[in-house]
Amino acid sequence: MQYRTETHSSFSSYNKVNNMGVFPSDTLARVESMAGENAVVIFSVSTCCMCHAVKGLFRGMGVSPAVHELDLHPYGVDIHRALLRLLGCSSGASTSPGGLPVVFIGGKMVGSMERVMASHINGSLVPLLKDAGALWL
Repeated sequence: MQYRTETHSSFSSYNKVNNMGVFPSDTLARVESMAGENAVVIFSVSTCCMCHAVKGLFRGMGVSPAVHELDLHPYGVDIHRALLRLLGCSSGASTSPGGLPVVFIGGKMVGSMERVMASHINGSLVPLLKDAGALWL
């Protein structure tokens, strides 16, 4: 099974208004900037067991992801809402850890835990990591 990934250009396809279900442009720009800062970027919540498992998966493979703990970030709630919207979740206003972790590889959104694990199981995760420069083996 193949999953669709989102590129940086997909961020601009969302309307940018206010917190009434749509985001200010600075929130999307912040997510885009953070997602491109490292070969692997994980948006997480420090108390989430699924987030912990994904971070462990990458570290166990020898990858050093940039991790953003949204519960500790000053704009974490807004970033979480934007990530939920990018994932296609209908509830972009949720403040629960739902939808997290969200993983970006090479600046492209891979998705949440289910998509990362599916990519790992079907063998497509390692090539993504190699292409992004996160693995050299």
